[in-house]
Amino acid sequence: MKTIPVTCAIIHFDDKILAVQRSELMKLPLKWEFADGKIETGETEIDCIKREIFEELNIQIEIKEKLTSILHQYPDCKIKLIPFIAEYLSGELILRDHCDFVLTNKEELNNLDWAEADLPVLKEFLEI
Repeated sequence: MKTIPVTCAIIHFDDKILAVQRSELMKLPLKWEFADGKIETGETEIDCIKREIFEELNIQIEIKEKLTSILHQYPDCKIKLIPFIAEYLSGELILRDHCDFVLTNKEELNNLDWAEADLPVLKEFLEI
């Protein structure tokens, strides 16, 4: 099974963190995740996450740090999740694919029902 490279962003809005909820029509319906997207051919990881965040959320971000990549096997696919910590720069947050979002304190992120691949990313982020 081919591994799909996917970038994700843990986006800081001042002292709050953005999490987005997958819609009922997406795989893993209603699970929470850090906004993400597949890397396109010829695209760098950073170019990918900036493009995906703009396409999905209508905002601009600045990348601050790269975290540890995660390999995760779902029943129908294998992904390499490449996480970044980012800062919100500009734009009005508009959900194009997801059904909901929260801006929450770092400590409250554990209260959400996360997609499995995001759990190791969340764990590393909470330990920083």
